[in-house]
Amino acid sequence: MASTASQNIATPCAKCPLRELPVFGGRLIDVNVIQAFKIGELTVAPGGTILLEQARASHLFTVLSGWAFRYKTLEDGRRQIINYALPGDFLGLQSSMSETLGHGIEALTDSVLCVFPRDKLWTFFASDTQLAYDVTWLAANQERSLDEQILSLGRRTAIERIAYLLWYLFDKARGLGMTKRNQLDMPMRQSHLADTLGLSLVHTNKTLQRLRKERSIELDDRTLRIINEDALKKLARVDDVENATRPLI
Repeated sequence: MASTASQNIATPCAKCPLRELPVFGGRLIDVNVIQAFKIGELTVAPGGTILLEQARASHLFTVLSGWAFRYKTLEDGRRQIINYALPGDFLGLQSSMSETLGHGIEALTDSVLCVFPRDKLWTFFASDTQLAYDVTWLAANQERSLDEQILSLGRRTAIERIAYLLWYLFDKARGLGMTKRNQLDMPMRQSHLADTLGLSLVHTNKTLQRLRKERSIELDDRTLRIINEDALKKLARVDDVENATRPLI
């Protein structure tokens, strides 16, 4: 549950391994501006808190490695997982627009995050208009992913919800070089999937069994294998997705 912050920058922005990935390519940026904004790195163990729900956050983060998830809880402990964070995702922007954070973020795996001071965000914007646009792009893209989450919770059937979530995570991880052919190591338990999709644990388990029987996927020992991606996308009602390059802060 522990997290460790370090003022030493183990990964200089100019040598960030994520910048070599095609998904982050093709964007002209001044990494020196980002380097000046970065104040350190944070390591978090599985189950550790990255951002605390309803607390005032002092920092923003970019995931350098690992998995995390964003969530909200009710007073009785029921939890809704909103989405998952993978390398390159920018976390905590909401805290720059309000006094407290409306959600929490927890690490799913051992994670390393680049740390930025929240109170320097506006200085960061003013220093480079391209980077200000990039942060806006990231916020808009997150809004787009929330559109799909709301659609899943409100209108997709149970099997469509799970099919979409598994395809979405696989496709995102594929762009980050985290897949091997048709296989992805997924750290979440079925309880995480249930809390993401608004299903009971029993319903989640039965729906996964149905997907396995249809030979769309295999999921065992937290390893996802896509057997028939076209069938999975059709089942998930996935629209054609534009694979645009993404900003990296």
